[in-house]
Amino acid sequence: MTALGLVLLLPAWIAVAPSSTLPSGTPAPPPVPGSSAPSHAVPALGIALEEWPYPFPVRFLELELEGQVVRMAYMDVSAQDVAPRGNVVLLHGKNFDGAYWDSTVRALVQAGFRVVVPDQVGFGKSGKPDLHYSFDLLAGSTARLLDSLGIERVAVVGHSMGGMLAVRFARLYPDRTTHLVLENPIGLEDYRLRIPPQPLEKLFRLELALTEPDQIRAVYRRYVAVWKPEYERFVEQRSRIAGSGEFPRFAMAAAQTSRMIYEQPVVGELPALRVSTLLVIGQRDRTTIGHGWVPEETLRGLGDYPRLGAQAQREIPGSRLVEIAEVGHIPHLEAPAVFQRTLIAFLSGDAPPR
Repeated sequence: MTALGLVLLLPAWIAVAPSSTLPSGTPAPPPVPGSSAPSHAVPALGIALEEWPYPFPVRFLELELEGQVVRMAYMDVSAQDVAPRGNVVLLHGKNFDGAYWDSTVRALVQAGFRVVVPDQVGFGKSGKPDLHYSFDLLAGSTARLLDSLGIERVAVVGHSMGGMLAVRFARLYPDRTTHLVLENPIGLEDYRLRIPPQPLEKLFRLELALTEPDQIRAVYRRYVAVWKPEYERFVEQRSRIAGSGEFPRFAMAAAQTSRMIYEQPVVGELPALRVSTLLVIGQRDRTTIGHGWVPEETLRGLGDYPRLGAQAQREIPGSRLVEIAEVGHIPHLEAPAVFQRTLIAFLSGDAPPR
């Protein structure tokens, strides 16, 4: 358990040594198809984000998954010398890591909660093993983390892909889940009904090709209603990872988790949820998987979150829905005060503000 406080970790600027000179007249080896290092000068960043600052101290839990020893990173934050009023675990989205929950963690701790923020295996500062990723595996790893911290019951908050994981966690561990909060979760529709299956090799090549800041910025711009300067950190992080010698391993983990999202829908599990559930839905969100996989016209009509949020609220027994106007896919960043007030009221047993 750590005290609430800001830990300033300055990123280490890594110099990339130039390649050795080939003898005169020797042709350069051909590049790997579909891969490219960033064309701009950018300091490389290791795929476990070793030099990247996180808002609170990071610890690791050692897991054995499919015969591999893997380290799972997490932050565990609470107020000093005060018994917490409850436990909360925050589950990040696919193109994010636990650090983007910073202001949410601070608000929850100030309200008296103990907050655990894992980087799921395959993401952030955690290991990037080559294995069969599944929501069952990630939920089980999260449960083992909570076991290691002596936490029996917990409120589960999931954003985007983390919302799919939160649904699976609540289904597998209903007696451990006190509350379920789904913030613009993806997977409120079965993508397989509109998007044909994609070979892993294609998903891998698409991840390998995502190296330039303008490309990366375009991905993140789709998530938000209004672009803000502070979102540039997501662009910087991904573009610097592309300069790592281990970038292909990062890209493979990203491809495997994309396949997990596509192949393992949880929308059919919503009616079976038996925990107190809150949906927080930014109304300008149109997020879907499949960009770059298929022609854009194939995706038309997917990711209609005003419709999907209302539909999910009808399907989840006893659930509540809070719709936030003029907000996109990430309410906790785009409208933090509204999101935090809504979340804390729900966890405290009050009716969320409308």
